[in-house]
Amino acid sequence: MTDDEDIITTETEGEGAPGYVALRHMSPLDWARFGTHQIAYIRPVLVNGVAGISIHAADGTPIGAAPTAELAIVAIRQHEMAPARVH
Repeated sequence: MTDDEDIITTETEGEGAPGYVALRHMSPLDWARFGTHQIAYIRPVLVNGVAGISIHAADGTPIGAAPTAELAIVAIRQHEMAPARVH
């Protein structure tokens, strides 16, 4: 793996020059905050014997639930977030 593969390109303020985040150098706190408002993950849950899907922000904060993965993904996209599955 080259160093280039460990970099995410991002937009920076100002003159529109691209910035970067070196993934190998991110602190645990940076990882916890990474994508918090852009990414939501789903995972299957069992509540009172009923199967469902929980929806969490990237930092693990529960933000919703749905009866199916398909409905959970629709809800995530309606809130302009990117869905991810955790298994």
